[in-house]
Parts: sequence; C-alpha cells; structure tokens
Amino acid sequence: MKLGAFSVSLSVKDINKSKSFYENLGFQVLTGDITQNWLIMKNESSVIGLFQGMFEKNILTFNPGWNESAENLDSFMDIRDIQKQLKAKGIKILSEADEASEGPSSFTIEDPDGNPILFDQHR
Repeated sequence: MKLGAFSVSLSVKDINKSKSFYENLGFQVLTGDITQNWLIMKNESSVIGLFQGMFEKNILTFNPGWNESAENLDSFMDIRDIQKQLKAKGIKILSEADEASEGPSSFTIEDPDGNPILFDQHR
C-alpha cells in the first residue's frame, strides 16, 4: 500500500512561537499561510505541519499523490483505494472519503492508542 508523503500535523498554541522554534531546529517554511494559522515546514526529508486552532490533537498525516516536497507523483494509489483496503482489513474509518468521487478527498482513522491518522489527497 503506497500512502504518499508522511508528515506530523501539530496542533500548536502560538504559531509564531512554534515557527521560530522549528526554524531553530533547521526547518524552513515549505508552504502555508501564517495569517490563516497554518504552515508546512521541512528539514531535509522531515516534514511537519503547524496548525493553530484547527484541531485538538496532533495528527499523523499521509498525502497520497505527493512526495515529501509536496510535488505531484506521476503514479500513486488513490485515497479511495487505500480506504477500501483498510476497510477490508477491518480498520474502522472515522470520517470517510466518498468512494464515488474523484480527485481531492480525505478520510481519518485512529491507531489502537487513539492517535488520529489523516489521509489527505490534494489532487
């Protein structure tokens, strides 16, 4: 199963402080809009998202169709196919992608410890 780019989406209290902190660790802004309280930052192949006021917990995130530089992949497994495979394995889907749709979509699951995992396809 090809899940695409992986990142950790962090729920932060102060995006400006968090941006400065991660810049001190060598991360640079890859994309985002700080005025909308979200940034995607990268250090080599490590990617994190900073999100202020958008969700309660930190989230593990997979982006089918993208590499770690948010560049489109020529070939990738569609999010609806990933969702179908996980359902077939008995994994509970918390919020589902519409399997009749095409293009951008998302769905979420939780691991056994309650950690949210977001599958978010942008194309």
